[in-house]
Amino acid sequence: MPFEPDAENELVVECRAPEGRFGGIHDTDRVPAERSVPGIWWGVDVTGQPDPFVVDVDLQPRRTDDGAAIDAAVEVYAGEPLDDRLTLTTKPAGDRRGRGMMDRASVSAAAGERAVVEKSIDVRDPSLWWPRGMGRQHRYEVRAKLDDAARTSATGIATVEGTDEGGLRVNGEDVPVRGVALADAAVADAERAVEVNANLVRAHAHALPEAVYDACDEAGLLVWQDLPLTGPGVFDIARGKEVAGRLVDTYAHHPSLAAVGVHDEPTDTFAERVGSGLVDRLRFRYRVWRSDYDRGAAEEVAEAVPDGVAVYPVVGEPGTGPDAAALYPGWDYGGVDDLDWVRERYDLGGAVGEFGAGSLPEGVDPAEADDDGGPDLAGFDRAKHDAVVGSDDPAASQAYQAELVRGIAERLRTDGAPVVVANALRDAGDAGMGVYARDGTPKEAVDSLAAAFEPVRAFLVGASAGECDVVVANDAPEAISGTVRWTAGEETGEVEATVDAGARSVVETVSVPKSASSVDLALRVGDASVENIYRF
Repeated sequence: MPFEPDAENELVVECRAPEGRFGGIHDTDRVPAERSVPGIWWGVDVTGQPDPFVVDVDLQPRRTDDGAAIDAAVEVYAGEPLDDRLTLTTKPAGDRRGRGMMDRASVSAAAGERAVVEKSIDVRDPSLWWPRGMGRQHRYEVRAKLDDAARTSATGIATVEGTDEGGLRVNGEDVPVRGVALADAAVADAERAVEVNANLVRAHAHALPEAVYDACDEAGLLVWQDLPLTGPGVFDIARGKEVAGRLVDTYAHHPSLAAVGVHDEPTDTFAERVGSGLVDRLRFRYRVWRSDYDRGAAEEVAEAVPDGVAVYPVVGEPGTGPDAAALYPGWDYGGVDDLDWVRERYDLGGAVGEFGAGSLPEGVDPAEADDDGGPDLAGFDRAKHDAVVGSDDPAASQAYQAELVRGIAERLRTDGAPVVVANALRDAGDAGMGVYARDGTPKEAVDSLAAAFEPVRAFLVGASAGECDVVVANDAPEAISGTVRWTAGEETGEVEATVDAGARSVVETVSVPKSASSVDLALRVGDASVENIYRF
């Protein structure tokens, strides 16, 4: 409501902790204390406005039989009685050229009231928004003008649905997903995700700021938006439905919004690491057998998620019957070679919502973590790290993470997993699961993940002495034809390969001699060549 400000005014901002377990990742020890709930993390601006003024332009795009439509809801505030005409101008966003469309709508309000004007804008022959690698990121701007007041919002037109295999289909086309999880998102993380060849970011149990969504829209990154709900324990189903509806309603104008996750990691079966070997596999199976989780509540919330996005009710460990699996071989249990039997035994052949390992950035000494002013190791499991790395040397730590991330990502891609999400893109604390440090400094795993996520690439399955299959993965929207050349010690060969769009194909079986210290694969398609080196 209007007020007459003094020369100096005090602005009070109150922040309360979310109720009913819906604090998400910011209500856990996986983020530093200064980022936990409740907390005020952003600034507040106070700006004077004319009377009347346009408060908000909310856009909801949708496909129609004739093309598309953008449903606009324009909120207007009037200090004095208002009876006027609102002008809506719709045009392609950015540098795109195209004819603008103009619509008008009546608006009336009593003094001191807010009025909402709803208008459906027809878009003939719409230009669709596509994920990066699949097409261009076309968007539209809608400008609402009332007298001297104006406000502009942007949106994009895209349809998203889940597949029976747990994947994503955008604008009727299956999209092989290469994703990274964000533990504490920043705008610059969109660029970092592109650097590692990801086409999706997962907001891990927290809501992304609008500015991050804007960056994902521009970069062509799909967004998997979790509810802020993680860890074991019951929760209020009604509250979950409310939060899910509000999240989708808030972000529906972003074409990047593709999926919603409901309950993240509902069990803690591997709080303590399980090693490798026969006895450890029996221990693994016993822990999974003892884990107890009723997914009914998550499914009820998932049913309330509005149409237009895919839904993953449960993202969890083996034994939870997850819609997207949390798989941590080489960290929670065993090693990379244990991935296959875990997925097969527990029927986890679909989407993978998270995998990875923690590591230490340069200059971080865990021994100083308990000292005043020492590193904040939120999100870093030192016991598991020490068990698999055996050293506090950051170089050894990062080398282990890089090799594990590459190995898991390659196996999931060659197996044809429709969704593959690495955890995480960037550390939330001074060490963690990120392939980037907290300040954005790349770790060694950046290069290995970027290589494993190369959209078109040749892989050597089970790289070791003996017979190994060469698999070409093609995440491009069109079929490819090229030549695969390989070198293993003194042995060489080449084979012609044709792989359909979004497919994987075994193009050759290579016999690797025991004397070979490495295998080099090179895939050439036209003038482009991608090399993949395996060192033993």
